[in-house]
Amino acid sequence: MICRLFSTIFLAWLAFPAMAAGIDAAKINDAQYSAKPSGKDKVDAAIVKAEVLLDRAVFSPGEIDGKLGENAQKALKAFAEARGLASDKPLTPEIWAALTGTSNDPVIAEYTISENDVRGPFLKRLPAKMEAMKGLEALSYTSPREAIAEKFHMSEGLLAALNLGKKFDRAGQTILVANVLNKPARKLPIARIEVDKSRQTVKAFDSSDALLAFFPATVGSEDKPSPSGSFKVISVDANPNYRYNPDYQFKGVKSKKPFTIKPGPNNPVGLYWIGLGAEGIGIHGTPNPSKVSKAESHGCVRLTNWDATALGTNVKKGTPVVFIDQAQAGQKS
Repeated sequence: MICRLFSTIFLAWLAFPAMAAGIDAAKINDAQYSAKPSGKDKVDAAIVKAEVLLDRAVFSPGEIDGKLGENAQKALKAFAEARGLASDKPLTPEIWAALTGTSNDPVIAEYTISENDVRGPFLKRLPAKMEAMKGLEALSYTSPREAIAEKFHMSEGLLAALNLGKKFDRAGQTILVANVLNKPARKLPIARIEVDKSRQTVKAFDSSDALLAFFPATVGSEDKPSPSGSFKVISVDANPNYRYNPDYQFKGVKSKKPFTIKPGPNNPVGLYWIGLGAEGIGIHGTPNPSKVSKAESHGCVRLTNWDATALGTNVKKGTPVVFIDQAQAGQKS
């Protein structure tokens, strides 16, 4: 039994060596500004703290992984710009002070796994091809670990590293998570949305043109680029079906007939769909939060499931959405 436990911990250390080396709740909660964070490939306590605070402020870093990667840097820049701070560096003492001033709550907190977290049903395997998905009753999570990580906006790697030796499959078990759910509910008065095709970002503004929210995104691809110009939100749907049209001619999809994929977090459009005026174009969730800003989309705008939900629950039909290139960023539609 001892050997088995040691083996589990050792394997976890191999999978997440930087995270397993002294990253704990107290270190993250007490983290202070550092001029030299660990970098893009290593977990840093201060970056975990910054990412959680950004998430709470609705300036999303995407998946909270504790690394100063592309999405975290984009979120920090947007947060700084919204507060009139210099944004030539990802993190400065002024940005840190503004971030930590947004909330006094611990950024890592204990959570007791519930029956709902482990009830499932869970998929044994997520099919790689769309045609294989159409026969499934639901595009569910593949494990409690995936479900819990997404519930708290975290990478599975960071969740596992904070809870070495735990399998996340037993109700009543206490674990450590990013404290992103304990935040005051507030309705965002979104007047317009800006999708930047070059920077791979989505921004929401109020009627006075103040930046309310920021989300990293995957915007189109070379094969199927996203549109340019102005659109309006025509539909907002939670837990959407995905309807494939053979006219899309997606790579890897051989079907010549339309088909429908049932709802679920691992549905191709995730947990939320914000339909725009163009056929088949929308802002939506994704089954792969770690690939936002990194993988291509089929012409749509892909966010993490929780970011798509945050935007979808705050936007109204008729809201203007403009697709811009980098040179146009910041101009009012």
